[in-house]
Amino acid sequence: MRMRRWILLVLWLLSLVAISFYGGAVSYGFFFGVTFVPVVAVVYLLCVYFRFKIYQKLESRNVVCGQPVPYFFVLQNDDHFAFTSVGVRLFSSFSFVEKLPDGMSYELLPGDNYTFETKLVCKYRGEYEVGVKEIVITDFLRLFQVSYRVPETIRALVLPKVVRLSELYCIADVQALLQRETYRAQTEPDVVVREYVPGDALKQIHWKVTARERKLKVRNRTGEEKAGIAILCDTKRYADDNREYLPLENKMLETLLALTVYFAQRNMACDISYGQRGMVRRHVEDLKDFDVFYRQVSGIDFAKEESVEMTGRQAMTGGVWQDCRILFFVLHVWSDALWEMAEQIAASGGIAVLCLVTDENMDAYLKLGSMRKRVVALPVEAELEGKL
Repeated sequence: MRMRRWILLVLWLLSLVAISFYGGAVSYGFFFGVTFVPVVAVVYLLCVYFRFKIYQKLESRNVVCGQPVPYFFVLQNDDHFAFTSVGVRLFSSFSFVEKLPDGMSYELLPGDNYTFETKLVCKYRGEYEVGVKEIVITDFLRLFQVSYRVPETIRALVLPKVVRLSELYCIADVQALLQRETYRAQTEPDVVVREYVPGDALKQIHWKVTARERKLKVRNRTGEEKAGIAILCDTKRYADDNREYLPLENKMLETLLALTVYFAQRNMACDISYGQRGMVRRHVEDLKDFDVFYRQVSGIDFAKEESVEMTGRQAMTGGVWQDCRILFFVLHVWSDALWEMAEQIAASGGIAVLCLVTDENMDAYLKLGSMRKRVVALPVEAELEGKL
């Protein structure tokens, strides 16, 4: 396009030289012809700008992250002259349209329209604009180009995705701890024993059977059961640019939901705590409870004033984790204060798992992990299956 402008400028200068030294009808005709070419091109762009129409529609404003939603747009020419080059630019940072490359240009004859039916996929949880972002029009000689924002854009409300994991690899070696047995505050011990699993309290060991069989045996207990699984999720906003905080917050909620639904599918009760201008506590026992919890999580607001350390201290001092067997921390940055809480959980016979959602190098912290204090690094754009 720039080369065409230079060529036009050179031709215009040559026309000036011609009328200056030679004159005549041909020279003046050439001069006026070259002079009016850009004027006609600009007039054409103005006509297309004011007369061109675009319609777009998303089947539902409420969509789920990662799930395709029917979407269509229509380009229409109601004029009596052709539109030579109409380009479509999409919102591509947080969503994409299937089978439609960004930057495609179309030519529309008089009275013609172009309908494109496809599906739109949103990448992250949140509320943002999707679909066609702006229109780019170019004149017939490709000298000038004008782009303008679509007046009525589509703003989608995207709910977080639920990832149903087949297995939690971060605690795969202690799966027996997830059996529905009483951990504390049981009412009646019985005489049935089983093999010791790392994480069982020492007071549950049946020493007579252990001595007789020469391997650690633990009493099974029945009676009143309390929630043995807890999750603490960080809800602090760590950036101002939505291109930074939307992917991060999406992955943190995705991790929280993946953990919760994993236990809900197995009818294992768990307590979830997070900050929303004060500690919020949710209890989930089965998939029915999870459906309610999912709607609540979809409305979580991340805020810069939130402090996961303060939320953790409230949960610790309030006895929320008193009967905790396994405690999951869903974090973005390392916290020494939360690591101390993990040590307290480990000292009381439980297991603490720090899930760090970050693209930073966490090798130094991963080395701190042990049987009862575990550290898992989850890249922001990576899939949870096989990582969590």
